[in-house]
Amino acid sequence: MKAYLKSIRWVVLIGLAAWLLLGTSCSLSGALSPAVVWPAGSSPPPVAMATAAPTTIAPAAPSLDDDLALVEAADRLVSAIYARVSPAVVHITARVITLDFFWGPLPSEGTGSGFVIDTQGHIVTNYHVIENAESIEVTLSDETKLPAQLVGVDPPNDLAVLRIALPPEKLTPVPLGDGATLRVGQRAIAIGNPFGLDRTLTVGVISALGRPLQIDNNTVIYNVIQTDAAINPGNSGGPLLNIRGEVIGVNTAIRQNAEGIGFAVSVDTVRRVVPELIRYGRYAHPWLGILGYSITPELAQALNLPVERGVLVARLYRNSPADIAGIRGAVRQVRVGNQRILIGGDVLVAINGVPIRDWNSLQEYLEENTRVGQTVTLSILRDGQPLELSVTLAEQP
Repeated sequence: MKAYLKSIRWVVLIGLAAWLLLGTSCSLSGALSPAVVWPAGSSPPPVAMATAAPTTIAPAAPSLDDDLALVEAADRLVSAIYARVSPAVVHITARVITLDFFWGPLPSEGTGSGFVIDTQGHIVTNYHVIENAESIEVTLSDETKLPAQLVGVDPPNDLAVLRIALPPEKLTPVPLGDGATLRVGQRAIAIGNPFGLDRTLTVGVISALGRPLQIDNNTVIYNVIQTDAAINPGNSGGPLLNIRGEVIGVNTAIRQNAEGIGFAVSVDTVRRVVPELIRYGRYAHPWLGILGYSITPELAQALNLPVERGVLVARLYRNSPADIAGIRGAVRQVRVGNQRILIGGDVLVAINGVPIRDWNSLQEYLEENTRVGQTVTLSILRDGQPLELSVTLAEQP
């Protein structure tokens, strides 16, 4: 009898241990599935494994010390750029002789900025800084004053190149950047001599790219950089830099009666024009030899034109590239509102497959994308019919 009770006790203990073990495994694996016997030759269906719900951990807020470290790093970077580039920035004094009705010839001075671009002593500045100068003097960062030779000018792009005689080891050229890398919002750093305050640094951002800048009634500088870095009289001709200390533009103008609106000639224009100024003393601008009207939807409706955008050719210069290629000008005159318009000429709609929206877009394409002697394809409409003509560009007289 005792042996029988002892065996029952062991069965109960073993069963209790099995129950505890199965309960523990259930709590660890999630839910307990009933056992099922599958027929021979068949396999159980796939079972989705239970996964733990992801736990979201809130990121730690950056400390004030981290923010200050970032600001201090940016400050050190700008200071390092200034230390490296400012020796390349020069103060330019242009002496001009003006004629006074009562006093005769009178000397006067204008000042501006410039920057050294190579070890041969070439300096880039604005044309308007040295325009009509009888003599030009350059002051370096160590206060050395040197006479400068005028190498070449390009008034339409407001660029000029000077040269000073100085050993290469005493020159600190500044590298040119790449216009293709520029983006709105990037840091812009200007160094110049505003109001005679030599090598003043101001910082801002690139506010816009590809602006046209009208500098007089007949001249537009294309692909200009707009910046809110402070540019004042005397900054003209100085460099606009990126965060790497490379030239991205030549500071040239400010918007009168506005704050934080300055303009710089793009480095792409500098790369295109300056080598020609050094080599030939001037830059040859491509020329078609036509005069025309910008077509607008209103003008197209008034004249019953087949397109709402393009250029309506009015006149041709005799023996110009367009004249030689067979472009046709106006044949009669009509009045539209208070304006007399020459009509009947070809309508220019594209050049090399690039649509032409108006007169300015035609001039911009010629200036930015073509060279003298290059042959371009003009897409025109003549009496409503499409036609393509090849034109070899000449130098603008």
